[in-house]
Amino acid sequence: MEFLVALRIALLLALLAASSPLFAQSSGAEKGQDQPSVLDARRIVALSIAATERSWHARDNYTYTERDEDRRMDMLGHVKSENIVVTNMILVDGARFAQSIEHNGQVPSIKERKKLDADLDKLKHETPEQKIIRLRQDQENRSFLRDVLEAFDLHLVGEEAVAGRQAYVIQATPHPGYSAHGKYAKIFSRVEGKLWIDKQDFGWNKVDGQVTEAFSMGLFVARVQQGSHVILEQTCVGGAVWVPSRLEVRASARILFVKSLDIDRILTYSDYRPGADGPYSVSK
Repeated sequence: MEFLVALRIALLLALLAASSPLFAQSSGAEKGQDQPSVLDARRIVALSIAATERSWHARDNYTYTERDEDRRMDMLGHVKSENIVVTNMILVDGARFAQSIEHNGQVPSIKERKKLDADLDKLKHETPEQKIIRLRQDQENRSFLRDVLEAFDLHLVGEEAVAGRQAYVIQATPHPGYSAHGKYAKIFSRVEGKLWIDKQDFGWNKVDGQVTEAFSMGLFVARVQQGSHVILEQTCVGGAVWVPSRLEVRASARILFVKSLDIDRILTYSDYRPGADGPYSVSK
C-alpha cells in the first residue's frame, strides 16, 4: 500500500507539472498564421496548450522504454531503500501496456511472466464497456490542462536555449480567486513553476514545478508537503512531436497524519519508435 501511495503522489505531481506522459505537438496550421510578431506569455502558453491537446493521440503511435528509479529517503536524506524497474511500453489494439522486463537487475520470474501474460490477454479481450471506461479515465486525467490559462498568472521572463533549441521561459504562479473545475485542477492554487516552451513548435522543452502549500489527496489521507519538487524534460522526436525524456520527482508526504514518506524518483524514457498493433506475448 505504501508503494501505491508513493506512486500516486509521483504521478500526480508529474501531471501537475506537465502533460507527462503526454506528447506535445504543433500542427502546421499554427506556424506562421495568426501570430503577432511579439507573443505575450498568455498567447505563448495558449499555443502550447493547443499543440499539446492536438497531439494527445500521437502517443498512441509510439512504443518506448521506461526506467523507473524509486528511492526512499530517511530524515537525513540518505537512501534507505531503492527499487528500479525497466519497462517496455507497448501498444495493444491502441491501448498502452506496460511490459516489465527487469526489476532490480533481475528478469521477471515465471510467476510474474504468467501474470503479465494474463493481463495482456485481458487487455486484448477488452469489452466495449471496459474500453469506454478506460478512455473516459484517460480523458479525465488530461482535462486539467484546459484550466492552466485560468488557474495561473503567466509572465514571460526571457528566452533560453534548451538542448540547442531556443525556448520562451514562462513563470506560472497561482491566480488569486481561481475556482477549480476538475479533480486535478483544484490543486493548481498550491503549485507554481516555470515552463520552457520551444519557439518553433511550442512544445514543452522543460517544466520545473514545486508545491507551495501542502494538500491532501487520495483515499489514504496522504498529504503532499510544501517543497515537493518535479522537473520534466522533453525532447522532439521529429515532426514536431515532443516526448518525455526525464522526469524527476522529489516529494514529501505524510500519510494518515503520522507516517512520513520521502520520495526521490527518477524516470527516464528512451528508444521511442512508431509502433504497430499486433499479436504480442510477453512470455516469448
